[in-house]
Amino acid sequence: MFANVFNTFANCFKIPELKSRIIFTLIVLGMCRLVAMVPVPGLDGGALAEYFRTLGSQEGGGGLLGMYSMFTGGALERCAVGSLGIMPYISATIILQLLTAVVPQLSKLSREENGRAKIIQYGRYLTVLLCIGQGIVMAIGWENPEAIFQGFGEGRRLILYSDDWLWWYRFQTMIILTTGTLLLMWMGEQISERGIGNGVSLVITIGILARLPQAWQALVDMFRPGSGLDARFNLFHGIAMILLLCAVVAGVIAMTQAQRKVPVQYAQRAVGRKVVSGGTSFMPLRVNYAGVMPIIFAQAILMFPQKILQYLGAAYDIEFLRRMANALIEGAMLYMVVYGAMILFFSYFWVATQFNEIQIADDLKKYGGYIPGVRPGVATSNFLHNAMSRITLAGAVFLTILAIIPLLLYREMNVPYALATFFGGTSLLITVGVVLDTMRQMESHLLMRHYDGFLKKGRIRGRF
Repeated sequence: MFANVFNTFANCFKIPELKSRIIFTLIVLGMCRLVAMVPVPGLDGGALAEYFRTLGSQEGGGGLLGMYSMFTGGALERCAVGSLGIMPYISATIILQLLTAVVPQLSKLSREENGRAKIIQYGRYLTVLLCIGQGIVMAIGWENPEAIFQGFGEGRRLILYSDDWLWWYRFQTMIILTTGTLLLMWMGEQISERGIGNGVSLVITIGILARLPQAWQALVDMFRPGSGLDARFNLFHGIAMILLLCAVVAGVIAMTQAQRKVPVQYAQRAVGRKVVSGGTSFMPLRVNYAGVMPIIFAQAILMFPQKILQYLGAAYDIEFLRRMANALIEGAMLYMVVYGAMILFFSYFWVATQFNEIQIADDLKKYGGYIPGVRPGVATSNFLHNAMSRITLAGAVFLTILAIIPLLLYREMNVPYALATFFGGTSLLITVGVVLDTMRQMESHLLMRHYDGFLKKGRIRGRF
């Protein structure tokens, strides 16, 4: 099996076009990592990086900041040019997708011939606006780091400018952070056009994989004598973690590719002077239709109640609010219950907004297609709705289990947070999904070239 995999990768570099695309993709991804390493002028990125290496890592680095740092590949920890990462572009795309489902003008535009290009253009404009707003907030946050990064140190500064130049610092930082995000967005599009595809997804994935050395170091410290963690972990724990990782990765691959094939029969119909014969096909309904979006929504929303309750409890000295804030800390029992319920809710919410069974039923009726045993029209729409609701439940339960595994490892088994994040959650889902899509892209190039060039006897002739 491994020999076939290595032979496949070796064959990729035997095809000149695919070889150039792979090399171009690797060069652009290296530039993305460079954007995540270069600090913003006027900021002491080393001080914040040292905080994350010491006190920040001890606190786990979870929550919204931890998730944002993961998507930026550690750029936030270094006050780098790419500290905003590609997330504003992803947020703009998600906002437009949700608006397309509820705004009739955008819904009509998405069905037009050139409407998709217009929506992408609107997404770029919205990305600039989000970058400007988030850049200003991040610049002001770096002025008072102790308010965001607990334990950073009273009176310790990240800004190298004097107070007389604060407005210049804010404007400069906003422009640099916006430019960094737009540069990452442009490089992602270049990978999609001139590379192996999935440009923006690969930019996010390379940022996640950049944390592998930190996870490996945490794994070594778990079993290294004298590290303080070796007393709690032994060889049995190491074997159990390897088996758990293999099981989780296998489950993610199976659930990512799982689909229900709904048979579709097309009747014979006349198109102009030609008669198009009917045939049998199928409609794939993905089990994990929502992907990673429910986990991201749940993580982002659950950050705010805990912070608000903590602030109100401290400001007004209310013990009940402080207890509720402590109960909603990441990894607590109440947090995991609410977290799982929100993942279930957003799984159905995303399917309800993005899967339009009425339009699919109308398109099938328009082109003479029907599901065997189901009447066209309203009956087909109801059938698709019920089928999607049932398989979404399986996908939502899987997402809930996958999102809770890292929390259980970190809180209950005291596994380092940098290592626990690779056992589930957004990082594993995104990485596995992007790797599978990238392998499909490379495989399509291999099959196409193999069909045209590698068969020495030429094409196989048909019987008729």
